[in-house]
Amino acid sequence: MPSLSIAFPCFNDAGTIASMVTAADEVARELTDDHEIIVVDDNSTDASREILRALARKYDRLRLILHDRNRGYGAALKSAFGAATKDFIFYTDGDAQYDVFELRNLFQVLQSGIDVVNGYKIQRSDPWYRVVIGTVYCELMRLMFRFGVRDVDCDYRLIRRSALAAIELEHDSGVICLEMVKKLEIAGNRFVDFPVHHYYRTHGRSQFFNVRRLVRTGIDILRLWSKLMLRRDRRSASRAYRPPAR
Repeated sequence: MPSLSIAFPCFNDAGTIASMVTAADEVARELTDDHEIIVVDDNSTDASREILRALARKYDRLRLILHDRNRGYGAALKSAFGAATKDFIFYTDGDAQYDVFELRNLFQVLQSGIDVVNGYKIQRSDPWYRVVIGTVYCELMRLMFRFGVRDVDCDYRLIRRSALAAIELEHDSGVICLEMVKKLEIAGNRFVDFPVHHYYRTHGRSQFFNVRRLVRTGIDILRLWSKLMLRRDRRSASRAYRPPAR
């Protein structure tokens, strides 16, 4: 079986991160004899860091990366990906809105040539307004970036580490998910979509839904679209153009 890195970005997830690490260690031992768990604490202000240090004394496969300031969701993922050493990297959020044990299902669809198993939410378990916003967001991103995946907003992915190593991720915000999936698609990696359950948040609150963050995210999305899609289409058009013969 391939070796496995399990990664969690963590910010103020004191109520859930211990159960996530415990579940990750249990399921990883079922799937492979070579695994590691990486948690990146993005300078939490609750008890997350103390809990993680206690967990590290119990789980010898747990590796901690502690940011000295809050750098953003994308920065946490980049730290985790850069530290991973195994054949495949699985990541999801530390807030327990996804079930780590469903990684069993993703692992079963791995086969030769598959580079990314991309989770998609069977049903989004959030307040109605977030469901509406999430649906509009996903459809808009599919139109703008011409994604092949079913759900780019589902942070539940199993990725071949060599595929991640071949692309450069730049964004420190949540826009990194758009950037990562599109760059993996452009690089020609083979995706498989797989359904996963999504659960109500029982601890903490989303860091995304505030005006300042939404404005900054919108600007980042437009910049990413310009770089990955608009300029790419212009380059393709330029290469396709042939001046008429004289």
